[in-house]
Amino acid sequence: MSDNQVKTKSFLFAIRIVKLYQYLVSEKKEFVLSKQLLRSGTSIGANVREAQNAESKADFIHKLSVSQKKQMKYCIGWNY
Repeated sequence: MSDNQVKTKSFLFAIRIVKLYQYLVSEKKEFVLSKQLLRSGTSIGANVREAQNAESKADFIHKLSVSQKKQMKYCIGWNY
């Protein structure tokens, strides 16, 4: 993998989310919540990759902060 830790960690996180989604669908027959989990868990990596293609430093910071906010909402949501 690359030297970019954010990219690597978001990719590994997405893989874990996909595996969890597959487990929920196949073993627990849960379809609604698992789909939302899949969308939100994999969107973090997509936002990180979009930030890498930013047009300016300010655009990069903005796009990466959106990704960070999504990840925090996801983590906080599971704690409640």
